[in-house]
Amino acid sequence: MLFRLIVGCALAATASAQIPSPQVELANLREDVRGLVQRVGDLALRLEQLERENGDLRRKSADGARAFATVAQLNEAVADLNRTLKSSVAASQNDTLRIVSTQLEKLGRQTNAALDALAKTPTVRPITPPPATEDERAKEAGSYTVQKGDTLALIAKKTGAKQPDIIAANRISDPSLIKVGQTLIIPGGK
Repeated sequence: MLFRLIVGCALAATASAQIPSPQVELANLREDVRGLVQRVGDLALRLEQLERENGDLRRKSADGARAFATVAQLNEAVADLNRTLKSSVAASQNDTLRIVSTQLEKLGRQTNAALDALAKTPTVRPITPPPATEDERAKEAGSYTVQKGDTLALIAKKTGAKQPDIIAANRISDPSLIKVGQTLIIPGGK
């Protein structure tokens, strides 16, 4: 197009110097018309391309609108899930209560049967003697007088008694505080 303009300007300059012939003018007009036709064709192609792109964008926009959920749709879906969850929890609770009830009834029957069996058998209570007094324990047990260097462990070894039994029989709160000359009751010992 620029070339034609330059050519047109050059021709106009020469034409002013001389008057162009009608054939030259006609040839120039034909060239201008051909250039305009070509330009219109290019514009038509570009217009078709833009229309195609516009149609693609419209389709994508419509597809995108369908791909997204509205807030109302999301709220409805959440409400449905809540209802389903509540009904599932209620059903689970009912099943659990039914199972527990069945097991409690079974345990109740077993307990009643055991109590009935105990009620039918005669009860023999063993006679337990009253606890021994300190004097009686001292008579049943031996005694030991603590010597220098003695520990409860050493005394238990010497007498054959158990250290916890010596501690209990003598009510010793701190086993490390036995004194030389102290007389200890030795249960089951020598």
